[in-house]
Amino acid sequence: MDEHRRIFLHTASRLGALAALSSASTIGAAQNRAGARDSRNAYPFSLGVASGSPLPDAVIIWTRILHDPLNAAATPPIAFSVRWEMAEDENFRRIAARGSAGAAPELAHSVHVDISGLQPDRWYWYRFMLGDAVSPTGRTRTAPAAGSMPKQLKLAVASCQHWEFGSYAAHHHIAAAAPDLVAFLGDYIYEWGPYQLQHPKAAVRASESFTLADYRARYAQYKTDAHLQAAHHAAPWIVTWDDHEVANDYANQQDERLNPRFLQRRAAAYQAFYEHMPLRLTPRDFAHLRIYQRYDWGKLARFHVLDDRQYRANLACPPPGRGGSSSVLLRACPTLLDRSRTMLGQEQEQWLAQGLSSSQARWNILAQQTLMAQNSQLPIMKAGDGRFWTDGWDGYPMARQQLMDTLHTSRARNPLVLSGDVHSFFACELARNPSRPASPANPLVATEFCGTSITSPSRPQARTEQYVSMNHGIKYGRSDRRGYMLLTVTPADTTAHFLVLDSVHDSASPIARGAAFVVRDGQAGPVRA
Repeated sequence: MDEHRRIFLHTASRLGALAALSSASTIGAAQNRAGARDSRNAYPFSLGVASGSPLPDAVIIWTRILHDPLNAAATPPIAFSVRWEMAEDENFRRIAARGSAGAAPELAHSVHVDISGLQPDRWYWYRFMLGDAVSPTGRTRTAPAAGSMPKQLKLAVASCQHWEFGSYAAHHHIAAAAPDLVAFLGDYIYEWGPYQLQHPKAAVRASESFTLADYRARYAQYKTDAHLQAAHHAAPWIVTWDDHEVANDYANQQDERLNPRFLQRRAAAYQAFYEHMPLRLTPRDFAHLRIYQRYDWGKLARFHVLDDRQYRANLACPPPGRGGSSSVLLRACPTLLDRSRTMLGQEQEQWLAQGLSSSQARWNILAQQTLMAQNSQLPIMKAGDGRFWTDGWDGYPMARQQLMDTLHTSRARNPLVLSGDVHSFFACELARNPSRPASPANPLVATEFCGTSITSPSRPQARTEQYVSMNHGIKYGRSDRRGYMLLTVTPADTTAHFLVLDSVHDSASPIARGAAFVVRDGQAGPVRA
């Protein structure tokens, strides 16, 4: 039996057991009372609540029953019936919907409720109850009605929050900004670090996650952070993953170790991701989990949320005897120019092309993982020059060229690429052929804003300034500060604010505007605001 088939059967067995538990008459008050006794009445909503995947008439709300974040065994291995309420006011006087949902041990006692029948373009408040315990209150909202043109969308964009490298002060400021929507672009967790509930003063490389229990504990650790919980409580999220939700620099079915059982590890990581995110998914096989999705914000914006990890070709020219990334000279790595190498996979490429060509939105926002603009680490004086990092889009230049061609031929209005991964702010213009400067024969097709990390460290600023000087498409770069991006999207323009913390190690750090850029309707390319 091959690895795919074995993982599929194992997953199907777990999900079948979940379905049986969810419909069984034994789920009820007796188990809830027993669970409270067995866990010594510890608070069951230790990870807070979250919402996401907003539609004009529906939104997902999420929680996980976990009495002790670092000891899952403290929660009895039984299914609970968790009550929930959605209200039109924060005091829950006007209830819009209520019900109950099963929280089964097969999915880590996670709860995903798809609440439908809501009004478009309005805010709601929600909460969960288990026995006498009441969760924190979350604030969420629906998307505007199809065909409407909202005056504004306030969008927070974040990524890369390694527990080991600082506090989550940026999330405090995201919550305080009261955005309409948060887009998280990957590396929500990192796969290593001691399982502890305080951010350390210095990183310790230990306790790498490999199993489902490991990844569940890692999400539990991260989600205990009060600032992260506050950001989830403030607005709905749309999310995608990058590599560290599984393993550094993995590509499709290959990791750095070239482990023949990597698919088993990946399936465990994918399951834990689903269990801890407010995703509108019906998982059938955690060996493969489709997370690329599309969201419309009226006619103002269409979000194309991409997955550039699960379907990509193996990384080009890896270090000898290993998988993973490297920085290579273009002339020394002809694999880079192989037209068959994909970043998104054929099915996702076709899905994206269809979504772009059918879009009626003023702004087409590609929410994806990593820097798309060309970023050579050496000056390019002639064809064949350049040194490129192979894990990003520079490692897949022909797939990037195909995407630029798709953006051009689709005639989708105002393509805007949002990126993370590289722990730096960048403002970029994307020409149809991104390896050459823009010109009348090589028109701009999109604008890119890349956000820095919540905590994860980067290169010295002097090196980033060298990159800006050597790469025609990159108009601004900053790598010495952590923070997030706050975008204001209107029918006339989109403004991106690059917000920087004074100190990532200070959980009460103030934040300030490091730079701001505007993109006008019909005019690709960032302009200083």
